[in-house]
Amino acid sequence: MGHEVEQEFEFETVLVDEQGIIVDRQTHRARQLVEPLPHGITLELIAIPQGSFMMGSRPHSGNADEEPWHHVGVPAFLMGKHLVTQEQWKAIMNWTPPYRTQGAKRPVDRVSWYDALEFCEQLAIKTGHAYRLPSEAEWEYVCRAETCTPFYFGKTITTDLANYVGEHTFLLEPKGIYRHETTEVGAFPPNAFGVYDMHGNVWEWCADTWHDDYVGAPQDASVWESGTDFDHVLRGGCWHDPPNLCRSAARLKQPPDQGEDFFGFRVALTSLETNHGHARPRSRTNTRTRITRQFRRWFQR
Repeated sequence: MGHEVEQEFEFETVLVDEQGIIVDRQTHRARQLVEPLPHGITLELIAIPQGSFMMGSRPHSGNADEEPWHHVGVPAFLMGKHLVTQEQWKAIMNWTPPYRTQGAKRPVDRVSWYDALEFCEQLAIKTGHAYRLPSEAEWEYVCRAETCTPFYFGKTITTDLANYVGEHTFLLEPKGIYRHETTEVGAFPPNAFGVYDMHGNVWEWCADTWHDDYVGAPQDASVWESGTDFDHVLRGGCWHDPPNLCRSAARLKQPPDQGEDFFGFRVALTSLETNHGHARPRSRTNTRTRITRQFRRWFQR
């Protein structure tokens, strides 16, 4: 495989009102790292700037597992531009999950948390970069992309913007379609960071152990590994869910050995550092991100 390539790209975001009508369009630019994989396949990662946000839902939201609403600081890192696709999985792994819906550009599904970790480990070995699953806080920070509305599209969502059960509505938007399957990655507009498909399509595994609420949660976006719960966290909702479960703050817990029709993931990367030439995904519990000089320069441009 060749060396990773740094690129800048341009994209458009949309904002909708309570009726789901597009009321604004904005053009943005972001930086991405293009990682070459075997067989001519590539993996794109977006440079996410450091920042902070309010995680979860406001008090008395009716969603106890999304409270308390709390401040989190997030170091700069890289996040998968898209969900991991079936062609990317095939390029890295020597086995194939029994996908519900086949398609090279469709996200992998029917993968467990353990399967997602195995992919990250194999990807790290092949590329020399310490790929990992995002923490739950990193995931929500990227999903929100500096918004505080239920969706990064605004106060509501439509099936022109995401893949979910459109027979249900969130606010005043019209009913949409129910596709009954995944869609290809990148089929809908991205958020302001340039990341795609974080509402709907497939639930995304995060690195964290499940906790029933955010009492005692890390404030530095590190992986929350303490606790005794066997379940792990998924985020984002899926094609089989109503819009309420696709909100930026919505959470799901499942056993780590469970691989449902609508479970997938995307990868994250703390930095371009390696450990003696052999990268392994690193836990970030109670640690801060270490950024190489090369990586840090990305965010100074």
